[in-house]
Amino acid sequence: MHILLAIISIIAVWVRKDYFQWKKFYTTMQFIALGNLTYNFLCASHWLWQLTPDITWFNHSILEMTYTLITFPLTALMFLSRYPDGQGKKKIFMHYLFWIGLYVGVEIVLMLQGSIIYKYGWSLGWSALFDCIMFPFLRLHYKKPLFTLIISVPMTIFWLWLFDIPVSIPIPER
Repeated sequence: MHILLAIISIIAVWVRKDYFQWKKFYTTMQFIALGNLTYNFLCASHWLWQLTPDITWFNHSILEMTYTLITFPLTALMFLSRYPDGQGKKKIFMHYLFWIGLYVGVEIVLMLQGSIIYKYGWSLGWSALFDCIMFPFLRLHYKKPLFTLIISVPMTIFWLWLFDIPVSIPIPER
């Protein structure tokens, strides 16, 4: 399923011709990749959720790199490319609802297949809430990248605190 999601993302970007706008949204595509890398780094010993590979040779590291470098950036590109700017609040709301619903729907399928495992109090509900925050952050990052990076720091600290994720800073010995 994971490989299929990456392939679907590539095909969708190609068919919708969203790839023409990749330069316009490149920094936000990097932002979502950085977010996934940050999660993987900070939670390496305390996963809140973990994706399980569908295929033996497609190990956890390759799986996470696929999401980090393909699936997440391409879905961010699609989300931003078709953002209904200036088309009214209802269209904007429906756009967010579609993408949040898509992410939650895919996660439900992954959960039913046993392709995602939740730990330490994380659940589908927390993922849905996170998606409700993530998509507005993607739009905000596109509009105000520095501001979004700055407010992402306390948001990250909040999530670390909320789920009691142990983070230790190694102090070099003298």
